[in-house]
Amino acid sequence: MSLDNETGLDPPGIRVRPVCGLVAADYFAPGYFVWAVLIANLARIGYEEKTMYMASYDWRLSFQNTEVRDQTLSRIKSNIELMVATNGGNKAVIIPHSMGALYFLHFMKWVEAPAPMGGGGGPDWCAKHIKAVMNIGGPFLGVPKAVSGLFSAEAKDIAVARAIAPGVLDKDLFGFQTMQHIMRMSRTWDSTMSMIPKGGATIWGDLDWSPEEGYVPGKRKQKNADTQKASQDGLESNISQIKRTNYGRIISFGKDVAEALSSDIERIDFRDAVKGQSVANTSCRDVWTEYHDMGFGGIKAVAEYKVYTAGSILDLLHFVAPKMMERGSAHFSYGIADDLDNPKYQHYKYWSNPLETKLPNAPEMEIFSLYGVGIPTERSYVYKLSPSAECAIPFQIDSSADEQYEDSCLKGGVYTVDGDETVPVLSSGFMCAKGWRGKTRFNPSGSQMFIREYDHSPPTNLLEGRGTQSGAHVDIMGNFALIEDIMRVAAGATGEELGGDQVYSDIFKWSEKIHLQL
Repeated sequence: MSLDNETGLDPPGIRVRPVCGLVAADYFAPGYFVWAVLIANLARIGYEEKTMYMASYDWRLSFQNTEVRDQTLSRIKSNIELMVATNGGNKAVIIPHSMGALYFLHFMKWVEAPAPMGGGGGPDWCAKHIKAVMNIGGPFLGVPKAVSGLFSAEAKDIAVARAIAPGVLDKDLFGFQTMQHIMRMSRTWDSTMSMIPKGGATIWGDLDWSPEEGYVPGKRKQKNADTQKASQDGLESNISQIKRTNYGRIISFGKDVAEALSSDIERIDFRDAVKGQSVANTSCRDVWTEYHDMGFGGIKAVAEYKVYTAGSILDLLHFVAPKMMERGSAHFSYGIADDLDNPKYQHYKYWSNPLETKLPNAPEMEIFSLYGVGIPTERSYVYKLSPSAECAIPFQIDSSADEQYEDSCLKGGVYTVDGDETVPVLSSGFMCAKGWRGKTRFNPSGSQMFIREYDHSPPTNLLEGRGTQSGAHVDIMGNFALIEDIMRVAAGATGEELGGDQVYSDIFKWSEKIHLQL
């Protein structure tokens, strides 16, 4: 599954390709559905192969490289054109899930951009061909999980496994170093870099501030947007006695650092550190990760900087994985545009960052953000230096970092916030709640936005399988309320006819705290 470390394309002599057709992603494994439930329900209202098309793509590649190697973007373009032409000019409804939401954002820029970089469809292609884009669990502003994944090949699930079965993952479980192999493979996938948090401190907060400040888990139940304000006021009072969480500190070395006043943290800048003597011995070469080239000096420097915000995460990743980030920064960008009319933003590396691109000129097109809420979702991490084994990854989440009181956001070295277990609400909801809402510089034609949140209820019994009211990132694909919303739009309904926004989280309140020039 690994790609070439230099090019991000096929390694010599190995070709792995995505499956085509509806079978590409109906089931992940026998009995484990992904799109199957939705496909079956759309079939009930008359959809079939000729009116329904699964745009499978190689999710390991950078978005532009799917076109370079497989012409995937061109295929999506001609498939949509064919479907619209053969269905009496009725426009298409697009349903991206997860990273697919970023991929389709890239597609909407690509399809209208002139060749050779773009698809040459002209400035009104989206307006002519797309009725609605219904994004499910779209990580528009990235996910903190991508940082822990790239930094130490782990996230909450690994940290939890470490806490439950200490030592198992650190042993060579399968006769080779499991974690290093995972890291070596995933670091050859350019697409993982599409998920790094975007917008820096403006969106994600800094040492002392974050939009979700004061969030208390398990303390919300509300129905529609009108009840939103009323229920907030009752919350404010009991927050003061709870320890505040500095969510803006995405990585802290030590729980004490995560909680300290920023003025008390002494930091030594890592950027000019001498990386020092290589820590690798030759036996590690089969599981090469860039950590082998770093040396003790570099590793020590990373830990001595103590705390990293969304603003310094990029520097950190460039320092620990220069080769990977050099490849990635040719394809992705993480900033906020000052002036979207600057010709530099015509380059494809900006196309999947909603803060550095304009939506197409398509005032009739509707954009939905559909996502689960009510599940603790990774937001920031407490790290420690790993016990120094020669081939090991030198940093790991400190799974002993815990808060004892109920309703704590810190468990096993991971601070959580509201979301769908993978994507925090901020990432899936902010653009539709504020960045794109109304006519803004990011949405100049004023395409209409709708947020539809689905409050998570776990399955009540084993017969219910993964649940019909799940808000979890993948299981939501079997959520009856979500499927009904999609079916109604696929049958011609508008967002207004669905009932407009449906919100349970604090996304509007949090969005107000983000000061972004609109």
